[in-house]
Amino acid sequence: MLSAQTLVVAAGEDHNPILPGTPDLLWGGICFIVIVVVFWRVVLPRMQKLLDARAEVIEGGIKKAENAQAEAAAALDEYNKQLADARAEAAKIREQARTDATRIGKEVTAQAQADADRITAAAQTQIEAERQSALVSLRSEVGSLAIDLASGVIGESLTDDAKASAIVDRFLADLEADEQSKAGN
Repeated sequence: MLSAQTLVVAAGEDHNPILPGTPDLLWGGICFIVIVVVFWRVVLPRMQKLLDARAEVIEGGIKKAENAQAEAAAALDEYNKQLADARAEAAKIREQARTDATRIGKEVTAQAQADADRITAAAQTQIEAERQSALVSLRSEVGSLAIDLASGVIGESLTDDAKASAIVDRFLADLEADEQSKAGN
């Protein structure tokens, strides 16, 4: 144990409790230098390698993102080109369809006109044939009526066919001449 005298001597010294002693400063400085050298030689290179690797990963990610963005832009350009081509082809197909529809419409109209002309011609031919048939029938009936009338007026029988036919023809010619003179006025 410490004697009282040692305590008095220790108490009598002017020692600042905040400042360490010289041996403590010497050993603390040596430890600080060793820690700085170890930190400088070991920790900092490892830390630098770690930071470099991290920077490479980040730069690689940025390059990948730039490449992906460039590919996406190229794909978008290709898509827009294909879309424009598709729209142009659709417009071409629509125009071709319009042209075909116009052509088909004209063909159908021409065919319908031809059919109408054919039907009209056939109807006119049939009408002309029926008119001629009616005219012949009417001529024979008018002739027989005219002969009967003439027989009644004259009072004698007109049985001679040649004579009756000549009278009927003359009568019908006179009727046609009267019709034409009335139509001319």
